[in-house]
Amino acid sequence: MKKKLLAAFMAAAMLLTGCSGNTSSGSSAADGAADNAAGVKAGFVYIGKIDDGGYTQAHDQGRLAIEKMGVETAYVEDVAETVSDTCEAIRTLIDEGCNLIYTNSFGFMEGTVEMAKEYPNVKFAHCSGYQRSDNLSTYFGKVYQARYLAGIVAGMKTEKNYIGYVAAKGIPEVIRGINAFTLGVQSVNPDAKVEVVFTDTWYDPSVEKQAALELLNKGVDVIAQHQDTTAPQVAAQEKGAYCIGYNFPTADAAPDAYLTAACFNWSTFYTDDCQRAIDGTWSSRAYWEGLAANMTYLDDLTSLCAEGTQEKVDAAKASIIDGSFDPFTGPLYDQNGELKVEDGVRMTDDEIWNMSWFVQGVVGTIPA
Repeated sequence: MKKKLLAAFMAAAMLLTGCSGNTSSGSSAADGAADNAAGVKAGFVYIGKIDDGGYTQAHDQGRLAIEKMGVETAYVEDVAETVSDTCEAIRTLIDEGCNLIYTNSFGFMEGTVEMAKEYPNVKFAHCSGYQRSDNLSTYFGKVYQARYLAGIVAGMKTEKNYIGYVAAKGIPEVIRGINAFTLGVQSVNPDAKVEVVFTDTWYDPSVEKQAALELLNKGVDVIAQHQDTTAPQVAAQEKGAYCIGYNFPTADAAPDAYLTAACFNWSTFYTDDCQRAIDGTWSSRAYWEGLAANMTYLDDLTSLCAEGTQEKVDAAKASIIDGSFDPFTGPLYDQNGELKVEDGVRMTDDEIWNMSWFVQGVVGTIPA
């Protein structure tokens, strides 16, 4: 495991000097906050690097938010999704005094479950998983809602009615995102298709870029992604196409191509969860919130978006937030034209969470 441990200490001396320490430490909180957070130290296990411009960087913004509450933090970055590497990273954090552990990738699930059993007095939360116990929560954002809005943007922009999507793994988290995006596209452009290429990796800039180029060379004029870096966006710009980002606002990565991004606001969960730990009210839960809770959002649209796009996005966003609409409301058909959800029926959270089929309009096959 390639490992880098970084801890953020709330030192009074740092407050007095007005500096946040060197590049391996984070900032302390406001006066008195450390006393309020006494006894809680949060440790983060990250799949990527904190400056990846995507998934892990978005999570790290949440870590920085809890530091402002006075919570001491530490993290291990660039951890491989193996049980041994996950367990090693968690043990490192616990040895550093962490008693609240967050693991930010689906592939960390088995190792997190194992460590939660080994350390029953430590609180754990695993991102995007489904296994829970008395000291183990799960958490994620309903980013599919923001992806639906991003699909509207792409559907309004495409001139070829041919959109590409670079996807990581054939798991429900990725599948429901592809489906929501495609439904958003079709809500404004019923003739458009979304072709998917799977990379079998969350984080590999070269592989992600190659997958995007494969789609661009086929003729797509907009690229979306479920990947951890900005490589697909860079590829889109190089080919004169447009792009939809993911995880984090990344307009600077491809300013001549970037339309918007479906993003997470991880600080919403992390600050709430840490406050529960501070208050002594923490308990295991399955946290899954979206636009209404400000857990997910669509980045500001750029001037490259088609005329009228903002109005379409605003209307759809308002209906999702007030609960009058959900992207996964029937009639919904699969790729073979089979009716999967009856007209007017809204899929349950459990059905959405476990989605394993592509909606009509998606071109591609879910890997085994």
